[in-house]
Amino acid sequence: MLQPKRQKHRKMFRGRMRGTETRGTEISFGELGLKAQERGNLSANQIEAARRTITNELKRKGRVWIRVFPDKPITKRGPGQRMGGGKGDIDHYAAVIKPGRVILEIAGAQEDTGIIALKKAARKLPFKTKIISKE
Repeated sequence: MLQPKRQKHRKMFRGRMRGTETRGTEISFGELGLKAQERGNLSANQIEAARRTITNELKRKGRVWIRVFPDKPITKRGPGQRMGGGKGDIDHYAAVIKPGRVILEIAGAQEDTGIIALKKAARKLPFKTKIISKE
């Protein structure tokens, strides 16, 4: 699972996800990519599920780049706890995704196989995405 090795602060505010992405909106490494069209938090488990789906579909005949990293700690309180008592413990890590962000890239596979792999990976993600190509 992806998570930061070390952090300056253990817990983080929730924040807001306004606006569209300005960085990481173009394909940099591969030939095909998966671009977010909605905003949301992408957990480390969801990134890993998408990556596994792509590598399984490509049958080790391509290269996969993950363009996002889950560096935001998401906290959760235990069930049945009463109000108060402070912020909960860290449950998992997530990447904040805004519309326009390239999440995954692939290269070295045939185009039709790559599109099928990215479509399957898109089903693992919690928001709408579109497949983009280099040209």
